[in-house]
Amino acid sequence: METQNEIDYKRIADAIEYLRFNYKSQPTLEEAAAHVNLSPFHFQRMFKEWAGVTPKQFLQYLSIEHAKAVLKNKQTSLFDTAFETGLSGTGRLHDLFIKIEGMTPGEYKNGGEQLTINYSFADSLFGTIIVASTVKGICYMAFVDDDNDTAFAQLQKHFPNAAYHQYLDTIQQNAIFIFTQDWSKLSEIKLHLKGTPFQLKVWETLLKVPMGGLVTYGGLAGDLQNPNASRAVGSAVAYNPVAFLIPCHRVIKSSGETGQYHWGSQRKNAMIGWEASKAFAAV
Repeated sequence: METQNEIDYKRIADAIEYLRFNYKSQPTLEEAAAHVNLSPFHFQRMFKEWAGVTPKQFLQYLSIEHAKAVLKNKQTSLFDTAFETGLSGTGRLHDLFIKIEGMTPGEYKNGGEQLTINYSFADSLFGTIIVASTVKGICYMAFVDDDNDTAFAQLQKHFPNAAYHQYLDTIQQNAIFIFTQDWSKLSEIKLHLKGTPFQLKVWETLLKVPMGGLVTYGGLAGDLQNPNASRAVGSAVAYNPVAFLIPCHRVIKSSGETGQYHWGSQRKNAMIGWEASKAFAAV
């Protein structure tokens, strides 16, 4: 006999499939709820508990991903993109991109065109890093595991049409100084991040994990008041564009294992150990 949890899981899985196949018709909350035989109120609550986002937010993410794929065709107009995505017009497309991507559809279509990014390379305790900034703040930081050209190519993938200058500006200097020497002034670093509202919440929560501290994926989900969203939290952690400053290396498995890390588990262990020693010395 199925447990209530198993029944609820199947309902939400069914709802997710329904939204995936019907997002172009932009189904309402009532329509999605009726599909799984729930009231809109209970469906909304149950969906957020299991998926970590509301049905409306999930539908928005599906819509924006389809719109982004359509916009890769440079010949496609914004009107056509809105129509193909099931949106009522370019106004809704614009609002959706601003809310989720932090830029207009036109800016996304141009791949960051007219955006100027300064970047430089620096040594750290854990290897060479590439750090990039806009006039608003640090937009990218990563460890260089191959060569500088490869690292720069990875940066360009994030903003393919931006204008790049290899120049160490003040924003980068402040970040590098704190990165290597003084963590007490971390809050003074300005960040220019692009992500979904959920990703931004995860990264903001990560910034609250103290140096020398650790948190599990489940614990991070709990801090976000979405205890069933561990998998979604893991995806947001993995997508972190600013290594070390947004400390995704402080997230571990519930078993106590350090787990995987984008820039290598050995580096993650070294960073955790170094921070623990610094925190202990400060006591």
